[in-house]
Amino acid sequence: MNRREAISSVALLLGGTILGAEAFLSGCKPKTDATVVSFSADDTSFLNEVAETILPATSTPGAKEAKVGEFMTVIVKDCYEPKEQAIFMEGIKKLDEASKKKNGKVFLESTPAQRHDLLVDLDKEQKDYQKNKKKEDPTHYFRMMKELTLWGYFTSEPGATKALRYVAVPGKYEGCIPYKKGDKAWATS
Repeated sequence: MNRREAISSVALLLGGTILGAEAFLSGCKPKTDATVVSFSADDTSFLNEVAETILPATSTPGAKEAKVGEFMTVIVKDCYEPKEQAIFMEGIKKLDEASKKKNGKVFLESTPAQRHDLLVDLDKEQKDYQKNKKKEDPTHYFRMMKELTLWGYFTSEPGATKALRYVAVPGKYEGCIPYKKGDKAWATS
């Protein structure tokens, strides 16, 4: 199983546990009308590069082709509470600072290998943070970015139709379909 297949399987299994699941289920209705974020075109490009590092193009399109950066900006702006929005925006700065510290240059100037290694470190950091955080503590910014990347990619047209198996209008319900090693997960059920 390659990395993309593993991520697609995990994404489907964790679909109900991501931070954006509440937004997905409630139709993006934040409790307050206050929006504290405004994304620039540079922010969106930055998020596309982060997402592409998490899900790069292989035999299937990458996150950048799925416009995951644009997806993230919409969800954060329209669905996150102001506190979560602030954490996410601060996270963009923290990710760049972490890149400067590790690589001596900002994220966008780093090589693909440097970007990958940085995000692996940040993923380990967020997992340790999540394991030890109290219920009232906020979610780690990188966890937000990673969850939105997975959500945005696997619900996009390229993600659903090229990375997953897709049938626009499925036929009858079949509760037990044989799995063949190497089969893609279903985008539709």
